[in-house]
Amino acid sequence: MAYTTDPVADLLTRIRNANRANHDSLEISCSGLKLEVVKILHAEGFLKSYEVIKQVPQDKIKINLKYGQKREKVITNLVRVSKPGLRRYCGKEDIPRVMRGLGIAILSTSQGVMTDREARKRGIGGEILCHVY
Repeated sequence: MAYTTDPVADLLTRIRNANRANHDSLEISCSGLKLEVVKILHAEGFLKSYEVIKQVPQDKIKINLKYGQKREKVITNLVRVSKPGLRRYCGKEDIPRVMRGLGIAILSTSQGVMTDREARKRGIGGEILCHVY
């Protein structure tokens, strides 16, 4: 497997590619940040399910993608906002609304990884990891 300097971009690209190819599931290497992003995507209804598969030397996350009744895609797009070369931060007043509330922004804050709604409710800003809609 190729080493990547941006694990979140790798995660989003793998989900995007599997979704476009109409795959039912995919496996990615596990890390704390990736697992938190996957948990949020599942909680917000973008993924059917996920499970952590214990392996040596590194655990894997098996992600089951979600589709509609006629195989229409639940995830339209995943956009990486903050990149290693250009980090994007926002204060509590500047948290973006994705597609006027139809999508979500995932933020990495001092209190953990959370959605834009949760960050607004708690009154904290952070690094904008991605937009999902």
